[in-house]
Amino acid sequence: MIKPHGSETLNPLYVADDARRAELLKEAENLPSILISSAAAASAVMLGSGYFNPLSGYMNIAEATSVAENMALPDGLFWPTPVMNIVKAEQIAEVVKNAKRIALLDPNVEGNPPIAVMDVEAIETLSDRQREALIDKVFRTTDREHPGVATFASLGDQVISGPIQVLNYSYFRTDFPDTFRTAIEIREEIVQMGWNKVVAFQTRNPMHRAHEELCKIALKEVGADGILIHMLLGKLKPGDIPADVRNAAIRKMVELYFPENTVLITGYGFDMLYAGPREALLHAVFRQNCGCTHLIVGRDHAGVGPYYGAFDAQTIFDEIPETALEIEIFRGDHTVWCNKCNKIMMMRDCPHEPEDYLFLSGTKVREMLSEGEMLPPEFSHPEVAEILMAYYQSEAAEA
Repeated sequence: MIKPHGSETLNPLYVADDARRAELLKEAENLPSILISSAAAASAVMLGSGYFNPLSGYMNIAEATSVAENMALPDGLFWPTPVMNIVKAEQIAEVVKNAKRIALLDPNVEGNPPIAVMDVEAIETLSDRQREALIDKVFRTTDREHPGVATFASLGDQVISGPIQVLNYSYFRTDFPDTFRTAIEIREEIVQMGWNKVVAFQTRNPMHRAHEELCKIALKEVGADGILIHMLLGKLKPGDIPADVRNAAIRKMVELYFPENTVLITGYGFDMLYAGPREALLHAVFRQNCGCTHLIVGRDHAGVGPYYGAFDAQTIFDEIPETALEIEIFRGDHTVWCNKCNKIMMMRDCPHEPEDYLFLSGTKVREMLSEGEMLPPEFSHPEVAEILMAYYQSEAAEA
């Protein structure tokens, strides 16, 4: 099986031993505590789940700067995006400022239980210049209209760094018991399926027929044994479809339209960065950690708005050292229904013109479904469209 990134074995930071975890939860009750951001909590879930192997915790400013500028930690380990715990100055009470060990409280769970215990190595102030430099390198823009930039810029200026021990997976395990999986659990399932080559498909959206066909094309061209459909379960930008609706739509599509035993439907607990090329690299890192040999990187992968070129998330893989990652990427093109071919094609493989393609914008899809109008069967299977229609009509009724 493909090795995890940066180590021979996977080392998740979740405390799996029940007795030890109970001890740490008891200890956390008496430790100085701080309510962290959703972004930091999502990173804790990824660290605990093994997806961010081999990191041991949150980066300091020097480490984050090295990652932003060089796509590597100071010790040379390839890493594409900073993993930081940034809070506002008013949250650093004197008791936290002088503490060597603190409890991190989860902002996404009622009652804010501890998500991790942290050994504090440093508390540093992030200057405006340092913040802007990190944003510019990672997001390739400092425009506050970019949702990832806006989130990062709003976190504060106090950087708390050090190793953590993760005590729970937030609400993901309880809200998505059939879907949320750790990297170790996915590796175990891949072994149970008897798969060797595995293609990962990243999604934060429901899958229409074009996505389905892209997966099937990759499966065939790579010669893979199976596909990991790996959906983001964390926070998205306003207007994106909630995870429970996406989960239902994807499961229905796979149930009806994929051969048996060719797909694992799973999810991971992270907040979307919308960082385009850099986030594509991060997606590759944690898909390698969960045992995948290939990752589909399509048109405008992990992008948003006009900030990235259509294939920037593919070409960035040509800029990193050959030894940076073991996972390979499958470069997908825009996939559409062609009326002349009478099937779904990747545009690079189709000899016809744009006027021969069926294009529906996201806005048009939302309008049609909100008004109870079924999507063309060439675009979406009716069973999937019905799930999305029910969601959009309920949203319209509440508006």
